Amino acid sequence: MKKLLLPLVCVLLLSFTISDGGLTKEERKMAVAEMTNSHDHLMIALHGLSEAQLNYKMTPDSWSIAECVEHIAISEDTFAGMLQGLLKTEADPANRDKVSVGDKDLIAMMVDRTNKVKTQEPFEPSGKYGSHEATLKAFKSARKKNIDFVNTSNADFRNRVQEFPFGTVDAFQVVLFMSAHSERHVRQIEEIKTSADFPKN
Repeated sequence: MKKLLLPLVCVLLLSFTISDGGLTKEERKMAVAEMTNSHDHLMIALHGLSEAQLNYKMTPDSWSIAECVEHIAISEDTFAGMLQGLLKTEADPANRDKVSVGDKDLIAMMVDRTNKVKTQEPFEPSGKYGSHEATLKAFKSARKKNIDFVNTSNADFRNRVQEFPFGTVDAFQVVLFMSAHSERHVRQIEEIKTSADFPKN
């Protein structure tokens, strides 16, 4: 009986090892650091800004800083919902071969402001939160929930994938994308602040 059970146990252990897509300690640390840093960078960029500065536009068709923050908040909720939906799908180790971009390359691509992308209508700022303060509060609350989730989740992030316009990413990379997306728009905010006619106060 022992001779029969041993091969079966080995097969089961091997299968578990191959299909385990839970986050490693290093991955969890990386994701939390990215989300924390982009959050903190936004807070620094917004510190002390007046209403005139928040609502200033470089051109009539461009976004103000307040609108950038609203876009970040809307996107945070949307990407979090996408992540939760993705983690409810069936995990498949074969999905790993479908991923078309590395973690660091994904971040670098997202924060690169030389690559301009037209925002889809659902992500457009519309004043849905009522005020800049409420918008910022919504973002901070959502980001905290996302950090807490990544810190504690034992879900299989690596064996579930999502199609994006630029390629296929896994669930862990959805987290990195979410953080890098907010960082991208923090850099946009910094660009606005360097405008020659940006209000002095």
